Amino acid sequence: MNIKEIQNEIVDEFSMFDDWMERYEYIIELGKGLPIIEDQYKTEDNIIKGCQSKVWVHAEEKEGKVVFSADSDAILTKGIIAILIRAFSNQTPAAILEANTDFVDEIGLKEHLSATRANGLVSMIKKIKLYALAFEARQ
Repeated sequence: MNIKEIQNEIVDEFSMFDDWMERYEYIIELGKGLPIIEDQYKTEDNIIKGCQSKVWVHAEEKEGKVVFSADSDAILTKGIIAILIRAFSNQTPAAILEANTDFVDEIGLKEHLSATRANGLVSMIKKIKLYALAFEARQ
């Protein structure tokens, strides 16, 4: 699946819930399935700046695609990064760089987060795009 198809799937899943309490619960559930970062990658370089809680994101290039892993010390944040990794992992650097992130607004995520969590979300997206840019520059 390409990024847009995955994003559409995520939007469809969130549209099934009537209220934000159900959506928060779903986000927490998604966090439980996050591809967890190995401890050796829980470094300052991989920490997301601007997040209220600690979030680490690591990326590797495998066969021309970027594969992300992450972790967070907060359950909601872990779910948020899980959503982003689902959308962008196993895609080419060029596809990640070209992709928009409108789906985040479509599911209403930013508007239902505290200001610091919303800033953290933006920082997570920037970090993912920066990894893609670095891998793209190597090709």
